[in-house]
Amino acid sequence: MVTIHLPKHRFLLPLVAALLALAPGVSLGLETAAKQALIVDYQTGSILLEKDADVPVHPASMTKLMTLYLLFDQLKEKKLALDDTFRVSENAWARGQSIESNMFVALDSSVRIEDLIRGIAIQSGNDACKVVAEGIAGSEEAFAKLMNKKAVELGLTDSHFVNSDGVEDPNHLMTARDIVKLSERIWADFPEYYHYFAEKDFTYNDIVQQNRNLLLSKDLGVDGLKTGHLSVSGFGVAISAEQNGRRIFMVVHGLESMKQRAEEATRLVAWAFQSFRNVKLASKGATLEEAPVWYGDSSTVPLTVAKDLFATLPKGSEEEIQAKAVFEGPIQAPIAAEQEIGKLVITSTSGTTEVPLVAGAAVERVGIFGHIFATLKYLVFPQGQAAEPPPS
Repeated sequence: MVTIHLPKHRFLLPLVAALLALAPGVSLGLETAAKQALIVDYQTGSILLEKDADVPVHPASMTKLMTLYLLFDQLKEKKLALDDTFRVSENAWARGQSIESNMFVALDSSVRIEDLIRGIAIQSGNDACKVVAEGIAGSEEAFAKLMNKKAVELGLTDSHFVNSDGVEDPNHLMTARDIVKLSERIWADFPEYYHYFAEKDFTYNDIVQQNRNLLLSKDLGVDGLKTGHLSVSGFGVAISAEQNGRRIFMVVHGLESMKQRAEEATRLVAWAFQSFRNVKLASKGATLEEAPVWYGDSSTVPLTVAKDLFATLPKGSEEEIQAKAVFEGPIQAPIAAEQEIGKLVITSTSGTTEVPLVAGAAVERVGIFGHIFATLKYLVFPQGQAAEPPPS
C-alpha cells in the first residue's frame, strides 16, 4: 500500500478550515425545543444538528410525503397522467368528514390527479390520500404494503406504514432521519413535481385553504415540504430550503403548538444558513496525485475525485486539514477512466473521512515489446522502482 501526503498547494485552498461536513454530526451546542430534530446539508451530507433522530415516532401528516412519492413515481413512469382522475369512494369521502385536515372531495365524484396532489401537499387532505391509495392500489391496506416496499427500496430502515395519511396507529412509525431521507429523494427524483410543495394556497370546491407550512411566507428560501400534527406526537414539520445555491433539509417534531413549530423552524433554518458555509475542497478531474503504472502506455495515472468535493464549515472557524492519497501500487494496466484506484483520507481534529480516488485518464496496456521493455528496465534500473513487476 502506498501512502502519499499531499502538499497543501496541490489540494484545497489551501486546506485551512474545519472539517465539520466530513465528520460526524455536530450541533455546536445549539439547543432546540423539539423532541426530535435533524438538519442536513444536501450538497455535503453534513449533519448540522441532530437530536434523537433515530427514535421512531408517529410522523402524523408527514406520512403524506410517502403517499406523494408513490403518486409521483406513477406519473414519472407514465402509468398515470396529471389529467387522469380517481373516483371518490364512500370510505374516502367519510375520511374527510371525520378528520379536520381534508380537501372536501365530493362523494362519487372524479378528481383530477393534479388536484389531488395539491389537496395533499397544500391542504393536507386525508380524504385526498385515501382517494390516491384506493386509486393506485385498490385499498388503503394494499397501498400501505406499497409504501413499506418503497421504504425498503429507499433505505428508510426505521419506517413502517399502516395508512396513507398518518392517522394515529401505534404501528405507524418513522424517524426524523427517515423523513429527511424521503424529503431528499422527493426533491432529487421528482423535480418536475416538487413545485407543488411551495404553493401557498389551493381552492377546491370553492373552498380556499392555506398551506400549513407557514415558513413559505418568510424570506428564508423555504420551498417545502410538509407539516404534521397529532396529540400523541405533537407538532412537526419537514422543511427544505435553499439560499445562494445551498440547500438544507430539516425535520423538527414533538413541539407543543403550531406557533412554537413555526418559530422554532424559522430559528433553525436561519441558524443553518447563517452559521455555516460550503467550501470546495477539490474539483472533479483535478489531479491530486500521480500513481505509478506497470505495463501501461503511460508510466503514471492521474488520481482525482469523481465529483466536486465540498465541506460544510462553521463560519469563522480555522483548522488545518491534512489529506493523503492511499492506494495499492504500482497500478497494473489497463486502467479505465474513472476506475477507482484508492482513497483520499482527510483528517482534522474534527474527525477523519475517506473519499474514493479514481483514475483521471485511461491507461492502455502495452504490447509484448513494451512488456519486455518494462521488465528489462526494472532489472537494469531497480532503484526507485516501487515494486517488482507483476506476473505476466
